[in-house]
Amino acid sequence: MNRINPRKLLLSKWTAATPEHREKHFLVTQLFCDEEGTVLDIELQAVLTQRTQRMPWQCLKDMHTWAIGWK
Repeated sequence: MNRINPRKLLLSKWTAATPEHREKHFLVTQLFCDEEGTVLDIELQAVLTQRTQRMPWQCLKDMHTWAIGWK
């Protein structure tokens, strides 16, 4: 399991373990927080296609799906 500090995710780089549509490398472009400042969701942007997707930041903890950095 990847150890992650959700407040430091902005502009972090990630690699998908099983790429779809040739999208392997991603960048966290936005954090979505609640009123107290707790990070709830992130926006991931594919480097190749510029497609974005919103997802809970906890999904990045799964090392079978995501790897920290670009590999």
